Amino acid sequence: MYDDHYGLTGRPFQLTPDPRFWFDTATHRKAMAYLGYGLAQGEGFIVITGDVGAGKTTLVGHLMDTIDPTRLHVIKIVSTQIEADDLLRMVATGLDVDSAGLTKAQLLVAIERGLHATARAGRRTLLIVDEAQALPVSSLEELRMLSNFQTGGHALLQIFLLGQPEFRERLHGSDRLEQLRQRVIAMHHLDPMEPEEVEPYMRHRLSVVGWQERPHFTPDAFAALYSGSDGVPRRLNQLAGRVMLYGAIERIDTIDARAVAAVVADIAGDMPGVKPIVVPEAAVAAAPAVEQPISEVAAPDEPVASSPPPPAPEPEPGPLPISILPPTAPPRPIRALHEEAAAVVEAHPTVAPPEPEPKPEPEPEPIVMAVEEPVPAPDAAADVATRIAALEARVDEQDVALRRVLKLLVDWAEGEHSAAPPLPIARD
Repeated sequence: MYDDHYGLTGRPFQLTPDPRFWFDTATHRKAMAYLGYGLAQGEGFIVITGDVGAGKTTLVGHLMDTIDPTRLHVIKIVSTQIEADDLLRMVATGLDVDSAGLTKAQLLVAIERGLHATARAGRRTLLIVDEAQALPVSSLEELRMLSNFQTGGHALLQIFLLGQPEFRERLHGSDRLEQLRQRVIAMHHLDPMEPEEVEPYMRHRLSVVGWQERPHFTPDAFAALYSGSDGVPRRLNQLAGRVMLYGAIERIDTIDARAVAAVVADIAGDMPGVKPIVVPEAAVAAAPAVEQPISEVAAPDEPVASSPPPPAPEPEPGPLPISILPPTAPPRPIRALHEEAAAVVEAHPTVAPPEPEPKPEPEPEPIVMAVEEPVPAPDAAADVATRIAALEARVDEQDVALRRVLKLLVDWAEGEHSAAPPLPIARD
């Protein structure tokens, strides 16, 4: 339905594995590397595990598309608690061996002959067993026995075992499978996709069926799809298909996190694999609307911090120059006339009073109070002017003191370089 509405040539999120939709995620790329390594070895067991829907079957389908059938004969078995004898008969069928009426001993001989016939034709035999976690121990032991068949020092049969995570635990925890475990040459577990892989994964599947950005998926929609599926491919396909159907029914061309949340709320009870955790993403999708008032509130805070912008209150411009004058006025004569004595000025106690907040000098405190008092009382301009005059007079006194210090330094430099002159400077 949704494929017709959006002009697609097929269903991009069908659950049936299709090699056309293969997407090379990081974990699937590693699995293919292990499978390639196993094929190059030509012997032993390769074990691939993964959760339900992790893409194990799709992985095998992709492998089948990459191998040369003229050089490798593949037998694939999807087991559901197959007993040992039934498993042997399925292998015989894959080798075109008629197993009807044969005893187990005769069946093993027929299988070995079939493997030799395939080898004489210049082909190797690969047995792929899916859902291996359902196999009883007796069936796994029969597989191990089949791997013993050799010709000219080369194994006639190589086996890939695909199963859910419990198969890996079972393989490591059972003493009865010790001999099989020793023949495993490579093992890999398929992890879910990473969050950043969801968007390219969906775009790839959509492009296979002629998607032309309709519907358009927003970035938060991809994040919501990941949250609802945990990155498991089959869950993601289920959720994405329902989201596309929702978009077609509602006739929307843009799918965002709110649309995904609506679908999750509708199917959470029907599809246990889909997590309702994606529902809060609707609030995340609406977050930009909430952020706007926050930014508007932050904007007025800046003018409040820098009091010059508001023009209405007139008393504010008055105190601002008062707070600026004490720190800026004194440094100008000091730097202009006594640049050479800058280091002495910074360390000498007589230079400290010009700073606005000196602790050792008790007199600057009323200066700071004078800066704050005019804010509430605009009629105190006369008192402010008086204090400014006092400050200027004090600056002059400081300038005279600095000149005296400079003169003493010059006299000391021109003298006999004795250690006595610096002592009067310290007492002064």
